[in-house]
Amino acid sequence: MRLPLLAAALLSATTASAAPSYGPELEGFDYPYPVKRHAFASQGQDLSMAYMEVVPERPNGRTVVLLHGKNFCAATWGDTAAVLARDGYRVLALDQVGFCKSTKPLGYQFSFNQLATNTHDLLAALGIGRAAIVGHSMGGMLAARYALMFPDSVEQLVMVDPLGLEDWQAKGVPYQTIDAAYAAERKTSAAGIKAYQLKFYYNGEWKPAYDRWVEMQAGLYAGPGAERVAWNQAQTSDMVFTQPVVHEFDRLRVPTVLMVGTKDRTAPGGNRAAPEVAQTLGRYDLLGPEAAARIKGARLVMFEGLGHSPQVEAPDQFYAALLRELAAK
Repeated sequence: MRLPLLAAALLSATTASAAPSYGPELEGFDYPYPVKRHAFASQGQDLSMAYMEVVPERPNGRTVVLLHGKNFCAATWGDTAAVLARDGYRVLALDQVGFCKSTKPLGYQFSFNQLATNTHDLLAALGIGRAAIVGHSMGGMLAARYALMFPDSVEQLVMVDPLGLEDWQAKGVPYQTIDAAYAAERKTSAAGIKAYQLKFYYNGEWKPAYDRWVEMQAGLYAGPGAERVAWNQAQTSDMVFTQPVVHEFDRLRVPTVLMVGTKDRTAPGGNRAAPEVAQTLGRYDLLGPEAAARIKGARLVMFEGLGHSPQVEAPDQFYAALLRELAAK
């Protein structure tokens, strides 16, 4: 699709036939804490990053920054933020540009370096010089890039079932153009989101509590900003596929914790791979130990029997492990 035609399509409204329907910045979906905004200019555009800040009653002097995954939002961290704040941590849960309640830009060049820079600038604006950076899924890749770019700003790096523990392209997964990814994104439905998460995130076992997170994501695709949402998602899928960070794990020089569920089988693009390749991908039970061994001094936490989202699937188990590892810094 040529850019002028794309721009016209992205700026037009859509008719949503499925409920729920949320606005392009997730208007209509309630977050557990008040949403603040960080306004800034990037790549010739005026943008804003949405975030939640939870201030503890009895501060312990430390700050934790929570970075969401590609199919998640800051809201997914709500309960985690409450637990951390009760333990004395100041908590920020961010929505990256292109996601959730943040700006959906047109013509933006997405990269982990850019998102890390945006995040660093937000923290600087809030007067936060150092923090523990906790990233889940795609947010784990971003957290690793952040730690590589700004090591002096990172007290501790915690990656929770991060994407990119393997280089899918190097393993034989074919490339998908952004145009093809956009066409696929436009077909996204609540049923498709649930089926994907059921298979790859939760090992075939669904709980009613997961429905809220399906609706959160599906509502963006069903709302008036659906084209722009789909385009940004296609762009960020390309970012995830083409910008692996696993090859740089041996350069990490900050205290690092890697948490993985042994049943996690997430492998973006695996559906494009030959069957004999696809069956080897996303083996977090194997990838976790391999990745941890490449990071100097890394601590590995294996959640036996859990999938891609331990903070959603088994929150009490996850909270206990996270608090323990943060305290062990």
